[in-house]
Amino acid sequence: MAKLEGACAVVTGAGRGIGFAVARRLAEEGAKVVISDVRGQEEAADMLAGAGHDVIAVQGDVTSEVSVDTLVDGVMSRFGHIDILVNNAAVAAELKPQPFEELIATDWHRIYDVNVVGIFRMCRAVSPHMRAAGAGRIINIASGAAFKATSGLMHYVASKGAVIAMTRSLASELAEDNILVNAIAPGFTLSERVQASPDLVDAFGKVAVSSRLLKRHELPADIANVVFFLAGPDASFITGQVLAADGGSVFH
Repeated sequence: MAKLEGACAVVTGAGRGIGFAVARRLAEEGAKVVISDVRGQEEAADMLAGAGHDVIAVQGDVTSEVSVDTLVDGVMSRFGHIDILVNNAAVAAELKPQPFEELIATDWHRIYDVNVVGIFRMCRAVSPHMRAAGAGRIINIASGAAFKATSGLMHYVASKGAVIAMTRSLASELAEDNILVNAIAPGFTLSERVQASPDLVDAFGKVAVSSRLLKRHELPADIANVVFFLAGPDASFITGQVLAADGGSVFH
């Protein structure tokens, strides 16, 4: 029997890249998966459904409280429970490295609205249902950049540092209801969106590989496997932690 049989998982930013890899991994383990994104969710769901997986697509914008509430209400109406929430939606691959003096406040607001406040919105909408069930898993996708002080992306690095702090705070608040909250800090990952951004690949690709004990590029599947571990029964006594999944680039 698959380890997540009967569970319902919501994955944000799952139209492609890391989110899609996560959705596929959870579906392979028997979960009913809700693929949420602002675009590409239908095509992603069709691909997984074609492989025999139980998935649905929902357009979801984590910067909109109405969109988030509609997403969660729809999932509850269809499945009656949400067991796993993976907060993957983020502004990342489209960013161009630049000195912090050249950043403007609008850039900060946009990134924080998705990367930080978006997680807050999703957790606030899902947590009452998890509390009522007396169980749940929340997995936030942070970044190893928060540990390594990556230059040229100060706003992004700061947002992922906030995700780590939020994870610990949420774990403390939700523990009494048996809701486990953890984060994953990937390294530089060759997702579809990253590969479509030559500036990012040129700036960080070779440096990332050279900094790792395991000398290869990180792929979305590497992160998806760790999400599955934290979502599954083998991680039932882990909460408030940040797992660095980066091939040994940082020791945390």
